[in-house]
Amino acid sequence: MTNKVDFQTYLYLNHNQFIIYVAEILTNKKIYSEKLSIEENSTESKFRKLDEFLDTNIFKIEKKLSSLIKDIYIILDSNEFHSIKLSIKKDNYGNLINSEALIHPLNDLKNLCQSNLKNKKIIHFLIDKYLIDNKFYTTLPENVNCNIFSLDTEFICLSKNLIENIEKILNKYHISLNQILNASYVDKFKNNTDNTIFTTASRIISGQNSNEVLLIGKVNKKQGFFERFFNFFN
Repeated sequence: MTNKVDFQTYLYLNHNQFIIYVAEILTNKKIYSEKLSIEENSTESKFRKLDEFLDTNIFKIEKKLSSLIKDIYIILDSNEFHSIKLSIKKDNYGNLINSEALIHPLNDLKNLCQSNLKNKKIIHFLIDKYLIDNKFYTTLPENVNCNIFSLDTEFICLSKNLIENIEKILNKYHISLNQILNASYVDKFKNNTDNTIFTTASRIISGQNSNEVLLIGKVNKKQGFFERFFNFFN
């Protein structure tokens, strides 16, 4: 019997197929996987097929696990994602640039993005690069003092209406939407040890990209600064 805390459930969605995938958290070992190819063109018919697909598989999974599925990760391959790039420049007065120095500028950027994209939700919040006293860095350096720094960031956003439609279907099965991931973004992190996009997604969810501010609502003791940052402001 698999305890409910030992697995994660993923749902991959694109224009021509759905895949539901369940894996053990510690080992990433596959517990269950099922795929459905679809030919429907309209959004309404695709949502209907998704409902039918979940109706067919949720019971099977819960029976196999002897446990209820409480939440799910969505990996979405869609052209409805919208990317916006924002930058911010700050004086640091010769102080050490560290995680604490980034809290307020990152929060300012998040608020600016949200205020300009009222009908969209931030899915991924990424730091593309740092410019610290006119020197570029791809990650936050350690033990560096500076006078001025700037951050180049990217927000990957998605229509709130689309998210709400997905949540409505999940709610029928008493499943909450844990997190949506952009499939194209996840693909960038695939490596030779990843057997599936779900293995890669697991690493992304765990915070492998130190330049991503993880937009999640639960804090775990092992989370780094960027995870704590988001929860601090929400």
